[in-house]
Amino acid sequence: MDAEWVKYLLLSVLTIGFIFEKLLSYLNIIREVPEVPETLKEYVNKEKLIRSKDYQKTNFRFALVTGLVSFCLTFGFIYFGFFGLVDSWLKTWIEEPIILSLVFFGIIFIGSDLLSLPFDYFQTFVIEEKFGFNKSTVKTYFVDKIKGYFLSIVIGGGLLAILLWLIHQMGRGFWWQFWVVSAVFMVFVNLFYTALILPLFNKLTPLENGELKDRIVQYAYSVKFPLENIFVIDGSKRSSKANAFFSGFGKRKKVVLYDTLIEQHTPDELVAVLAHEIGHYKKKHIIWSMILSILQVGILLFILSQFIFSEKMSLALGGTSMAIHLNIIGFTMLFSPISMVLGIGMNMMSRKNEFEADAFAKETYSGQPLAEALKTLSVNSLSNINPHQWYVFVNYSHPPLLERLEKLESKIY
Repeated sequence: MDAEWVKYLLLSVLTIGFIFEKLLSYLNIIREVPEVPETLKEYVNKEKLIRSKDYQKTNFRFALVTGLVSFCLTFGFIYFGFFGLVDSWLKTWIEEPIILSLVFFGIIFIGSDLLSLPFDYFQTFVIEEKFGFNKSTVKTYFVDKIKGYFLSIVIGGGLLAILLWLIHQMGRGFWWQFWVVSAVFMVFVNLFYTALILPLFNKLTPLENGELKDRIVQYAYSVKFPLENIFVIDGSKRSSKANAFFSGFGKRKKVVLYDTLIEQHTPDELVAVLAHEIGHYKKKHIIWSMILSILQVGILLFILSQFIFSEKMSLALGGTSMAIHLNIIGFTMLFSPISMVLGIGMNMMSRKNEFEADAFAKETYSGQPLAEALKTLSVNSLSNINPHQWYVFVNYSHPPLLERLEKLESKIY
């Protein structure tokens, strides 16, 4: 296969992927607004469901526009060889190959982010504002951007530099060595995310003494889950949407509750949500997800090692000779179908895990308050209660609301 065929293969993969993604979204968005399910009648009415559909349609149209812009630009860059032109221009200034690659990716990153900035700003301050979700200020938005750039340069740039150095030093055998680096990094982030990274963007405060903390500690003790680190995050400074998550292992494990979650739910519901999160830990979902993610990275790196020194790939992207950074760009496009398949598999496992965590909460605490919490979360976030089955299959990491409620509210899980 010569370079010209490789170029058209890249364009074909890009086009088919774009059409497939938008077709699924279209099938999902054209579903009619359903009648209010019996189980949700105390929480939502037809008018609220219509508003939810309006929110979904607005986001669909916005994603269609932004996706089309991104698709056309990427298609044009490949077809006209603009990636290669950037590479050729940089080679007139930089001779060191690792520095050349880092500068190349820096330019692509900055250019991509600057192009997406107006769209991201519009989504935050127009769409999310219109539907009552945005709580962020313009200052907070841009401060977050600057902090994000800093992390991208320090962490992302550091990892990329290690990857490039290993490629130049070890040849095709780089993949397993960088796999080790990646695995260590992923474990490190899981252990220290709430201590080192999250405080850069949000304030974490220990949950105050009182009824809620007492009930949480009492429940955790009843299921033999020693829990000392319970924190509240100021999510309300950016959005009215609520959430909770679990982070870390062993003595570093932490439960983080959004302040919006505490505001919108009763203590009984919050304990049920915590029971669900503890269920993930007890069922070893966190560890298995970490293991599978590490394996997925290993697969990606191994396949990358087969393309990394391909001259045809570089020429297909407009280069005049083999360039590692051009091959990485080409690989990310060719890998996208495999990535989608792996993502579907991970989502299937994640949905199964969610059902298991729900069952744990029902068995060790109660299914009803968790069901009530899920109803409130869904209604307040204007989520889709009637998604298309194929859209769920490909994109949903959590089961649809009504499926979870059916199991939680039944006498037998």
